[in-house]
Amino acid sequence: EDVDIPSRRVLITGATGLLGRAVFKEFNGNNWNAVGCGYRRAQPRFEQINLLDSIAVHDIIHDFQPHVIVHCAAERRPDVVESQPDAASQLNVAASGNLAKEAAGVGAFLIYISTDYVFDGTSPPYKETDVPNPLNLYGKTKLEGEKAVLENNEDAAVLRIPVLYGEVERLEESAVTVMFDKVQFSNKSANMDHWQQRFPTNVKDVAAVCRQLAEKRMLDPSVKGTFHWSGNEQMTKYEMACAIADAFNLPSSHLRPITDCPVVGALRPRNAQLDCSKLEMLGIGQRTPFRAGIKESLWPFLVDKRWRQTVFH
Repeated sequence: EDVDIPSRRVLITGATGLLGRAVFKEFNGNNWNAVGCGYRRAQPRFEQINLLDSIAVHDIIHDFQPHVIVHCAAERRPDVVESQPDAASQLNVAASGNLAKEAAGVGAFLIYISTDYVFDGTSPPYKETDVPNPLNLYGKTKLEGEKAVLENNEDAAVLRIPVLYGEVERLEESAVTVMFDKVQFSNKSANMDHWQQRFPTNVKDVAAVCRQLAEKRMLDPSVKGTFHWSGNEQMTKYEMACAIADAFNLPSSHLRPITDCPVVGALRPRNAQLDCSKLEMLGIGQRTPFRAGIKESLWPFLVDKRWRQTVFH
């Protein structure tokens, strides 16, 4: 069902980040007039907005009059949230509530990006109606952000997603891609978590879900509330690292699975698998197989360039 309104406008926060870049590209490539905003890395491509500046937020929303706002900006590193709780709460909670209020003011559909870390990971898979119980401060701030969004804008949507990967500017941008160097440098053994069950999800797929959700909403105002989206391949970090090695024909014998619960850093849920059937019932969804997605994301960072010739020539 093509909704043919060439002037459909979408505003994307956090458009300089891993997910935001993919969301911008997805809408921009599908007949939406997309404006991205960022903060530190914004110029020249995106609008520079400090989301804590409520006047600046009000102005861009009133000037641009978006039909949809996808709110990707967040402090999403659990260990950083623990060390800087006030700053994280300002961005994840206060700014989100304010954005929801401004979206309601112009009748824009807000999609707030949340996390599987709102759950404690003891009884997966989790439906949207299951009671959250975050184990760490990151999960708590994102859950408070969900509440702030829905209190200020009852027509908004919350989209919970798990660990992300995709086309990165630096390997550290994703908890998945950051493992590539440990995989590549096989001369020293590397300990890899083999305790926490994860569902690595490609940012392109989340971006497609955001666009499909937005377009469904243009046709049906009852599309709102909380939704889950996730890849469907269950893997520990150790298993992801082995899959990465396999995708690039690299050795994996130096990777050591650690099956104990991690003792450092913020607490993580053991298995916060998300049940995605609600979106699937709406005919919304896209999943890239992990090996295909990770190969596409990581080949530019391959140290041994000879491998590229064999694959691409």
